[in-house]
Amino acid sequence: MDEIERVRIQMEAAAEALDFEQARRLRDQLALLRGGASAAEAAEAETVGLIRQQPGAMGLGTSQQRMTPPPGWKKPVKPDPMTKGRSRKR
Repeated sequence: MDEIERVRIQMEAAAEALDFEQARRLRDQLALLRGGASAAEAAEAETVGLIRQQPGAMGLGTSQQRMTPPPGWKKPVKPDPMTKGRSRKR
């Protein structure tokens, strides 16, 4: 039995035992193993702060990171549409 199958069986057993925290850790470890990490790397990886992609967000450009503005940044004021295309001189 390979490492991926062993972790999958442990994850399913943890879920059946209603130990969802352990099942979550094993699920993340399984994803790392499937991604090419070694068993030792997957076992010691910290995955608590990872944010998973939301369902339905698949498509072009979804692999890009979400941009978050720096602290204190304010959205610029939109120009008045009544002044667009007008010059000050008459």
